[in-house]
Amino acid sequence: MRAGPSNSLTDVAGLRVGHAQRVGGGYRTGTTVVLAPPSGAVAGVDVRGAAPGTRETELLDPRNLVSRVHAVVLTGGSAYGLSAACGVVERLADAGIGYPVAGGVVPIVPAAVIFDLGRGGTFRAVPDAAFGTAAYDAATRNGASLDGTVLSADVTPDGGVAASPPSVAGVPWGRSGAGSPDGVIPSTSAPAQGTVTPNGGSVGAGAGARAGGLAGGVGTASVVLPGGATVAALVVANPVGSVLDPRDGTLAGARYGLPGEFDHLQPPLQAEIDAWRPRNAPSFNTTIGVVATDLTLTKAQCGKLAAVAHDGLARAIRPAHTMTDGDTIFGLATCAGPEPDHDTLQEVLAAGADVFSRAIAHAVLAATGHEDAPAYLDVFPSAQRKRT
Repeated sequence: MRAGPSNSLTDVAGLRVGHAQRVGGGYRTGTTVVLAPPSGAVAGVDVRGAAPGTRETELLDPRNLVSRVHAVVLTGGSAYGLSAACGVVERLADAGIGYPVAGGVVPIVPAAVIFDLGRGGTFRAVPDAAFGTAAYDAATRNGASLDGTVLSADVTPDGGVAASPPSVAGVPWGRSGAGSPDGVIPSTSAPAQGTVTPNGGSVGAGAGARAGGLAGGVGTASVVLPGGATVAALVVANPVGSVLDPRDGTLAGARYGLPGEFDHLQPPLQAEIDAWRPRNAPSFNTTIGVVATDLTLTKAQCGKLAAVAHDGLARAIRPAHTMTDGDTIFGLATCAGPEPDHDTLQEVLAAGADVFSRAIAHAVLAATGHEDAPAYLDVFPSAQRKRT
């Protein structure tokens, strides 16, 4: 098997992704939106954490009326951040996209949150509808996601948006060498132009994420199955549990990588492992995400895909699904391809778990280190193979 062209969620044709974040002035948080095709995507959900913060998940029960969603919102801000979905709903309604009812449409936009309160210094500095609007606009600008990249915007203090800084060649966006020296994502007075940013890291809902004392963030991965179907995931990794293999300090999710995907990594030196003492590990947490395919699945099958993706979460994070987790995964099917037979469905489910594990590893690798949560390669610099 091989990864899709961009090794990201947008390899599932018809899905688009946009991020909005604010870092500085008491904020370190953001919102990520996954947009379905205009006709929607069949959806299911599986909630395993004991402390979820969600919106419209009951609609995704196979016994209930609505089978398709028009977007999924992943956001920081704990329960406060659910209001970010309102900005996405308004944008979809203005575009005439939603479930048809007498007099108009009602956009169906499930959402889930992570706990990142106070990580920028101010407890109530949280995403609101403006974050959802900015993330939606980033996802829908001309050229967004056509080559597998996603767009990102910074939310300014007045609720507007400013262009995000471009990525620096060879340096993940927002890390040392991109942005300001203290890791703050700078805003500018220029209007948002849809600056292309990498697919993951400390953007959107992952701006304030932490992963067991390390910096967490947004990560994504995809695979093309032998029959041609694509399965992909996008995750916001914010666990209290460790993302490290306890035996050798490697990223547990990288174990499920495709050939060559994580070949630039190796086990770090034992001295670095012995010296690692996590500080400021979060007491409240949550990992959330989306797993998707281009095949035609039923609502129940989408729920099963989400359920199996939790296996991938538990392989990459230990412990998972704790009493202070709100771990929630949405399963989407864009239905561009045929209905799978029994064997193909089994392949899709197995791939769903693997891509979720890989996406968690990518989230941690791409995350921006800062004072409260260092980046993985800052703590374990020997884990990156030297180029020969």
